[in-house]
Amino acid sequence: MADQNYANHRRLHFWYHFVLVPIFTINGIVALVLAGRERTPLSLWNAVVALALIGMSILLRTYGLRNQDRIIRLEERVRLATLLPPDLRSRINDLRTGDLLALRFCADEELAEVTRRVLAGELKGRDAIKRAIRTWRPDHRRL
Repeated sequence: MADQNYANHRRLHFWYHFVLVPIFTINGIVALVLAGRERTPLSLWNAVVALALIGMSILLRTYGLRNQDRIIRLEERVRLATLLPPDLRSRINDLRTGDLLALRFCADEELAEVTRRVLAGELKGRDAIKRAIRTWRPDHRRL
């Protein structure tokens, strides 16, 4: 597996992004076109179900990612409590969820330095934190 870094860390899930989303999207378009042409109760109902499938797929993906975010947040708080010096350890609760999600990519050796910069307000947002990381700690398990 190739080394992970800022440029290649985003992941597309094959079954979601290249199978389900295209199928549900095409089905939704077809159902809406047919409902517009036929205007029968069945074609309208098919359009409603097609839109519901699109909505369900988005919700399921969102719920899964939010659950992963909660787990990562917990893992990173434990990791920070173990690796940070005492002056930073007391400020772990000042970090936002997005900060913790980005810090998971930071190698142990530079974690204190990057965390200090985040808490000082130098690095704001996930993207800025990820760009500041010099030694990348890969996360290949994220969906």
